[in-house]
Amino acid sequence: RAIVVIGNEKGEVGVGVGKASDVIGAVRKGVADGKKHLITIPLTKSNTIPHPIVGGGGGANVMMRPAAPGTGVIAGGAVRTVLELAGVKNILAKQLGSGNPLNNARAAVNALKTLRSFNQVAEDRGLTVADLFA
Repeated sequence: RAIVVIGNEKGEVGVGVGKASDVIGAVRKGVADGKKHLITIPLTKSNTIPHPIVGGGGGANVMMRPAAPGTGVIAGGAVRTVLELAGVKNILAKQLGSGNPLNNARAAVNALKTLRSFNQVAEDRGLTVADLFA
């Protein structure tokens, strides 16, 4: 089994799984599966996430918090890979629960899926972005 994370480092990322008797076939299937599950995430000007989030997948939970410019990606394992390929440059993340790489990668993607940009929040509330912070 191959767990494949694909991303363009500009806000798009996906996790795929492929199974085959040889490694090359499994990776090929994993890439195809990952492309089907691509998500787009909002990034701030400092290449971090707009607000703290928690996501779950299987027995794994992932907590993520925005970080100041220059902090870097402070995360471990599969979560770090997902965040780097998504294009996040400054973030604090922690894996909670399971250590399974697939469940942690899926938990990270589920968390990133729930992110909302400042523009989306302002639109939902019927305000402008300037009024949101006033």
